[in-house]
Amino acid sequence: MSHAPQLGNAHRLGIGIGWRPEIAEAVEALPGIDWVEAVAENVCPDHLPDSLVRLRARGVTVVPHGVSLGLGGAGRPDTKRLTDLAERAEALGSPLITEHIAFVRAGGPLTASPALEAGHLLPVPRTKDALRVLCENVRIAQDCLPVPLAVENIAALINWPDEEMTEGQFLAELVERTGVRLLIDVANLHTNHVNRGEDPSTALDQLPVEAIAYVHVAGGIERDGVWHDTHAHPVSEPVLAVLAELRSRVSPPGVLLERDDNFPPPAELSAELTTIRETLREPGPRPMPTPVRGKTVTTESDPSRRDGLTTPTTTTGTATATESTAPGEADTHPARAGGTASGPLVPATAAHPAAEQAGTAASAEQTGPSGPDPESTDPARQRLALAQASLLSALVAGTPAPEGFDSRRLGVQSRALGAKRAEVVAKVAPELPRILGGGYRAAFLAYAKSRPMRGGYRRDALDFAEHLLIGDLPEDPAARRELTQWWRDRSGARPPSRAVRIARVARAVLVGR
Repeated sequence: MSHAPQLGNAHRLGIGIGWRPEIAEAVEALPGIDWVEAVAENVCPDHLPDSLVRLRARGVTVVPHGVSLGLGGAGRPDTKRLTDLAERAEALGSPLITEHIAFVRAGGPLTASPALEAGHLLPVPRTKDALRVLCENVRIAQDCLPVPLAVENIAALINWPDEEMTEGQFLAELVERTGVRLLIDVANLHTNHVNRGEDPSTALDQLPVEAIAYVHVAGGIERDGVWHDTHAHPVSEPVLAVLAELRSRVSPPGVLLERDDNFPPPAELSAELTTIRETLREPGPRPMPTPVRGKTVTTESDPSRRDGLTTPTTTTGTATATESTAPGEADTHPARAGGTASGPLVPATAAHPAAEQAGTAASAEQTGPSGPDPESTDPARQRLALAQASLLSALVAGTPAPEGFDSRRLGVQSRALGAKRAEVVAKVAPELPRILGGGYRAAFLAYAKSRPMRGGYRRDALDFAEHLLIGDLPEDPAARRELTQWWRDRSGARPPSRAVRIARVARAVLVGR
């Protein structure tokens, strides 16, 4: 039975901007703002920010945008997170809720291994297994939420091997099976164009544009042939070209400018919104850029093609990248793989051996008196769980790259995740960079290289400080005393005992450090 969405009366949003506390006053003063989007995890439904209350009183629509649900993960969506999303939508009087087609954590009961947190949105393999799991997770979320759900395509630096569908095909199947709406990020389409050689025009041709709830537009930067969707730079001409290409196919119900860092003066935000409005009024698509050996080159339209685009010939799955420490889709906040070859989710030898052994243990251990947990015995979920745990372990715990992945590109992603952790920890615990001075970043990146997050970013800050103190760092006695006092004020009377430290080392070995 078809679950295609009935979107004839889709909510018309208009032109909006991402609401962030740092620019709350500027957002309120911007002319012509029809709606805003707020990171759901940063909003308390019992105590809404005064700025959002004032915007709502003026009739400005507020949409909660989740970043931590992990709908593309192997496990089922967390009930508490779904309840939190529902409460935020009701408190804000929102017409819909949005989340991402991504996984953000792996390991745990499905693999009988330590749970790993990415702190970032990571790509889902476009395979039949992953699609089946994603569809089930989306249906679970839809049943728990009081308003329609829309899901966003993400940007990626890495390619999954043996993918079975293009991005457009994957999204079309998702909509057909679940009726979910789409949040299309044109900046992410451009990012995947540069990093993975995927043609935005092909994706737009294949996805059901009538299912679009709204569109994201954001800026980024190219470094060493890799595009980083930072949300901290002005919107580039190639991203506007993708927006124009989308507009030539459909009039989107809403378009929103995202900016998460390095906030410019209000006049510059207003100018970017004006450029977006003008792009939406243009009669046809602009020439599209094609990545060539990591560079972006504008190509003339091919008159033989209806869309007027030149298809890139970049081979996916083997892209080479050099070092970069820019965060990925800063989509992210306490927050962000190509090919069409058919085949299994991951070759039999692709998963890390420890993950394979853990998966076998999971099948044996997760059987109780009332029978096995349905999630733990679902073959598609088990295969996806092993693949995602193997990838995430390589990215955050220093284990070898799974078979079929470009190890150099994984290195770029791993360094980007570490850099993002350093930046967010510096924001939630600003005392740490003050105490450590210029040595903070190098010390944190060395710590993060093989130590995954155990919880949120505040827990990460405490673990980092503890790690330094155990190593008798920092070397300056005054700084070490200040760090010790900071740590004690937040976690306990004294650094952990030798027995606790040995236990933590053993746990680290289990995740392959």
